[in-house]
Formats: sequence, structure tokens, C-alpha cells
Amino acid sequence: MPARPWKLALQKLGDRIGLQIVVCHFLRETSKWTKLQHRLCSFISDNWRGKPLIDYATIIDLIGSTTTSTGLKVYARLDETDHSNGVAVSDAEMAGINIKRHDFHGDWNYTITDADTT
Repeated sequence: MPARPWKLALQKLGDRIGLQIVVCHFLRETSKWTKLQHRLCSFISDNWRGKPLIDYATIIDLIGSTTTSTGLKVYARLDETDHSNGVAVSDAEMAGINIKRHDFHGDWNYTITDADTT
């Protein structure tokens, strides 16, 4: 879900339940993967090291041709599904969100409080 509809939905939830909602996202560089994914990604990185990633087909082929030393074979495919939900949030609706950004990475960490709270 894109950020604008997500934040508006959180505001509506906070208004309904009368609680503040604290959001803390993992930064893109911060891994939240399982141990298997950590181990697998090193093999994928080794497999495509030094090869130009010029298009999706190349990336999918390189990932799909990866195997680990213990025999794990990787399957990869491109998901071309449109995941947009079609919900548009106006600038006025965004202005109505009672959001307080945290000092540390305020784009990723913030608190949304009940709209009646100031």
C-alpha cells in the first residue's frame, strides 16, 4: 500500500479507537529476512558478481541459475502484477493527518494521534 493511503487509514483507525499509533519501519538497508534468506542471498550475489544487471530477464536468469553448496536450487520469476489499489488521497486529506515525525528518520518513524488531540 502506498504511503498516503496507509497514513490516512492509520489516522482513521486512531480516530476510531482513540489511541495514538506509533509506526517504525525498517529502513531498506536493514534486513528483516530469515536465516535461509541471508544464506541464499550470498550465493545469489556470488552468482551475479561482475555481470551487468541490464534488464529484468537477466536478473531473473541469474537468480534462477543459483544453487547453494548444499544443493538448494533457486526458482525466480518476475511478478508483473499491478499492486496499486487505486486509492487517491488528496493533499487536503494528507494535511488532516495528525502526524508527528520522530527525530530519527522521520520519514520512516512517526506517531499518528487521534485527530481530536492537538
